[in-house]
Amino acid sequence: MLFISITTFGFITFGTVALYWLFFRPQSATAERLQEIGKGTARFSPVSSLAIEVSPVTAFAEKVAAPLQKLVPPSPQEADKLQRQLMQAGYRSPSASMIYRAIQLISIFGLPGIVLLSCIILARPISSAILWVMLAVVVGYALPRFILTRIIKKRKLLITWGLADALDLMVVSIEAGLGLNAAMVRVSDELKEVHPDLSDEFELANLEMRVGRERDEALRNLAERTGVDDLRSFVAMLIQADRFGTSIAQAVRAYSDSLRTRRRQRAEQAAQKAAVKLLFPLTVFLFPTLFMIALGPAVLKILDVLINN
Repeated sequence: MLFISITTFGFITFGTVALYWLFFRPQSATAERLQEIGKGTARFSPVSSLAIEVSPVTAFAEKVAAPLQKLVPPSPQEADKLQRQLMQAGYRSPSASMIYRAIQLISIFGLPGIVLLSCIILARPISSAILWVMLAVVVGYALPRFILTRIIKKRKLLITWGLADALDLMVVSIEAGLGLNAAMVRVSDELKEVHPDLSDEFELANLEMRVGRERDEALRNLAERTGVDDLRSFVAMLIQADRFGTSIAQAVRAYSDSLRTRRRQRAEQAAQKAAVKLLFPLTVFLFPTLFMIALGPAVLKILDVLINN
């Protein structure tokens, strides 16, 4: 018990000192001098009022994620992949990746700390405590990724189901005499309450075209931000129709009809899968209960007869 107490005290003490050194380590004299010079320059700069204000959440996230950036710096490929995943989840802020890494760091170290503290309070054996702490580390590492994946999957599904309605409205708008950009604005305004995610993406693509970006590039960015295969095919169809000079209205109408057919086929496929998915809960939960209700009285009667005889 004395060895366990000393080891636990040393672990908590050194862990607290290490966290303090990582988060609140004083800056060097050179860094402080450069920071003062930067503040003085910003104070007298005529464009200082245009500086972007950093929110407290972003500042805290940067402070928490800074040690992780130093210990495990992400590669450019990983950073681009994470930024793309966050955009597909609906988080377009430049600080989204920093906040995600801060959440990941807190999850990796916070969850095992809570588990270790619980094991100490409950006086669990060392082998059992180590096992639970290792399991908490694995869960803390995988939990943010799992939640992000679920958010991306849900958002993609919402955009996929709303795309058919958006294309029908776009066909009506284009055939009424509107251009493609004006039709996208109209679709964005009309679907803001019904399909807000798709509406925001169309609005952002239209804003990119307004500021001077090429239509092809804006549409490709739209497909890249969402990650939906149907929308990527639609963007490719629009770019091809615009490049070859064919009628955009006819192309959108044909793609809308095919998208309606695919959506009906997906619904039929989901309905066919429902019977297979219900088989396991019926077998595990419902059938044993029915057997107990139907055969229970007979089993009790047979046991009563056997015991009395």
